[in-house]
Amino acid sequence: MESRRITVGDRIWTVRTGGPESRHHVLLLPDAGDPADVYDEVCTRLQTSDLHTIAIEWADGLDTATVFAILDELKVPWANLVGCGVGADLAWQLAARGFGRFMSLVVAGGGHPAAAGPDGAVADATCPPVEIPTTLLATKRFPRAVAEPSSRFVYGEFRLVPVDVGNVAGEAGHELATEIVLRTSFW
Repeated sequence: MESRRITVGDRIWTVRTGGPESRHHVLLLPDAGDPADVYDEVCTRLQTSDLHTIAIEWADGLDTATVFAILDELKVPWANLVGCGVGADLAWQLAARGFGRFMSLVVAGGGHPAAAGPDGAVADATCPPVEIPTTLLATKRFPRAVAEPSSRFVYGEFRLVPVDVGNVAGEAGHELATEIVLRTSFW
């Protein structure tokens, strides 16, 4: 994968890109504390499926405006969106507020911000529903019973997939890649 540095405001972001140059882009957002190469296995599998991957290396300080600026700098008009943990929280916000910019959403370990989380708290009651096909992976830390209410905030096809791991990107990359390929295919 090629590493590229992109300046947004006063901060430099490292983005790892790879795969065929096509109009089929997958944007991957990491969890807090994930290593820079957390998505390498997933990206290799996606690139084999003719998908162009864009993995932002660090989640700390990443917000919706920064993600849009990075996509603009890369000249990516739309993408399929993937996030794990903190990256999932941001992915839900992006999908809800970036209509027309994202084609699908695959998230692991975090539900829609307007749905109650594992502790019963609602992170953002004002977050609009997403209107794109969505796959939510339930994990050991984010069980199926907590994940299911997110379906009310998806105005599109919704799929809930339980995976028996704590960190999907690090422990079940093959399963994450499969779900992404299924979500990006239009067959």
